[in-house]
This record gives sequence, structure tokens and C-alpha cells, in this order.
Amino acid sequence: MQIAVTGSIATDHLMTFKGRFADSLVVEQLDKISVSFLADALEIRRGGIAGNICFGMAVLGTRPLLVGAAGEDFADYRSWLSRHGVVTDHVHISDTRHTARFVCTTDDDMAQIATFYAGAMSEARMIELGPIHERWGLDLVLIGADDPEAMLRHTEECRSRGIPFVADPSQQLAFADGPFIRKLVDGADYLITNEYESHLTSSKTGWSQEEIDDRVTTRVITLGKDGAEIRTKGAETIHVPVAGEVERVDPTGVGDAFRAGFLVGLSGGLDHERCAQIGSVLAAYVLETVGTQEYLVGRQGFLDRFTAAYGDVAAAEVAPLVRCTRD
Repeated sequence: MQIAVTGSIATDHLMTFKGRFADSLVVEQLDKISVSFLADALEIRRGGIAGNICFGMAVLGTRPLLVGAAGEDFADYRSWLSRHGVVTDHVHISDTRHTARFVCTTDDDMAQIATFYAGAMSEARMIELGPIHERWGLDLVLIGADDPEAMLRHTEECRSRGIPFVADPSQQLAFADGPFIRKLVDGADYLITNEYESHLTSSKTGWSQEEIDDRVTTRVITLGKDGAEIRTKGAETIHVPVAGEVERVDPTGVGDAFRAGFLVGLSGGLDHERCAQIGSVLAAYVLETVGTQEYLVGRQGFLDRFTAAYGDVAAAEVAPLVRCTRD
């Protein structure tokens, strides 16, 4: 299965605050908020929704296509992704803007305050999926958080060309209105959100959870420490628990890793339960690491963790898809 991942490509500036944001917030004064936090550490890492997902897929041995926009400062990042097995031929390079920036501070509760600068990402709307489809024969396109016009264009093009697609609007849901979200979601083969985004989608579109279920083929809702829920038309709801307890170092990129693992499972024709289990194990690697692409995955280590979490039978089904370049 040939999978393309569209979405943001960014540089992450990740800071940690030794304390709780909640202790500095006065609920009755949020309309006049003016706070600052002294960061304990700063890490500058490669990131962005599409970059993170593609990296996770490639780490497990799949060869995804990265589709997005970046600046001329993308050269080192491109080399990094290509070296790990990501196809970067279809990244649009801006002549005038820098690659997008994600600035995020995480407190001791794993709560986050973040700001995103779009930069070159705004030119993603110039990318046409048609030539990419003609070259590769796309079987599935994940449409992740990106320039809003690019998200709409990719969604409409998938519909018109009959390419199955995954709607994964994530962070853009906070800024989008109901009509925009309806256009992204309606008719998707998969809709992936976390629990909060699920309720936000319902609130903004005016659709009930049942109506959303009816407008997509499969819904995947991540539930944090409670795992993930998968709802497919005509099938029983599946609940997949997290892959055991790990040290929670930084939650940034955990959802992207889950999506990467889920897509790897789909690429190998596995059922949704196994797909989510792969995603959960890969997400654990990210949660215990600072940075969204700094984790190291070896084949045997991954399968050992998978077996411990989900058993020998499940691991045997997953093993042929885990083709890590590391031992």
C-alpha cells in the first residue's frame, strides 16, 4: 500500500517549566491574562505533523511519501528524513519563507502552551496531488493539520480522484468553523482525533457523535492513558489499551507516533485492533523521549515491548511489518 502524508513540516522549540501552569491562572481573569514562565530547558528539534508521522512510519520500515511545504532551511531536515526512508520528492520549497516553527512549553502536569508560526506552510495550497498519484498510485492519503486551503484542496482532490483518505485535522480544529470541518470530515475513510477534538468536532459542526460516525467509514479516537477507541460502520467498537506504563518525559508528538503506527498496520493489511496496538507501542517511545523524532527503535526491542503489552499471538501477526533498520 502506498501512503502519502500531507501536513505541516516544522522546527520544534520545546521548553519545560518546573511547575504547574494552573497555579498561575486565575479563572475569573482569563480575559485579561498576562503570564510568563521561566523555562528550565530548551530543545530545538525537527517536527511538524507530516514530518513526525512519516518519520515514525519509516522507522518501522515503511516508505511513506511526505507532502507539504518548507523553506530553503529544509535541507538538513530533508537529509535526515531521506536517510531514515521517507520519500521527500514532493516537498514544495518556498523562495521567501522559512520552514514553520512550533514553540511549546510543557509543565510538570504534561499540560502545554504552544504557538505555531506557519511560514512556508502557507504555500502548501500550491501542491497538486494529481501528479503524485500518477507517479505512485496512491492507496491512501492522510490529510493532517496544514495550511487550511491546502487541507481543503487535498480533501476535495481525494474525493474527485477516488483516493481513500484519512481526515486528521487535529490542531486546526481550534481555529476552524463548522462548515470548514464538515468539508474535511464528510466521506472520509478514516477520521482520527483525540477525545477533546472529538467533542470539538461535534460542537462546531452541530453533528452528534452518532452523526459523525455515520459520515465516515471508521473513527479512531485516542483517549490518552485510556488507550484508543475504534468505531467502524457495521462492526463492534474496539478498545485498545495503552502499551504499558512508561516514564512520561514529553507528550509532544505522541499522537503523531500513534498515527504512524496505525498507518503501518493498514499498509500491511492488518485489522484495526492490531493497527492501534502498533500505534500505541510507537507512541510509548515518543512519550519517554524529548523531541518528536529523537527516539530509537530496534526491531527486537519493539517486538518485545509489543509482546509484553498485547501477547504472543498479536506480536506474531505484527512481526512481518516491523522492518526497522536498527537491530
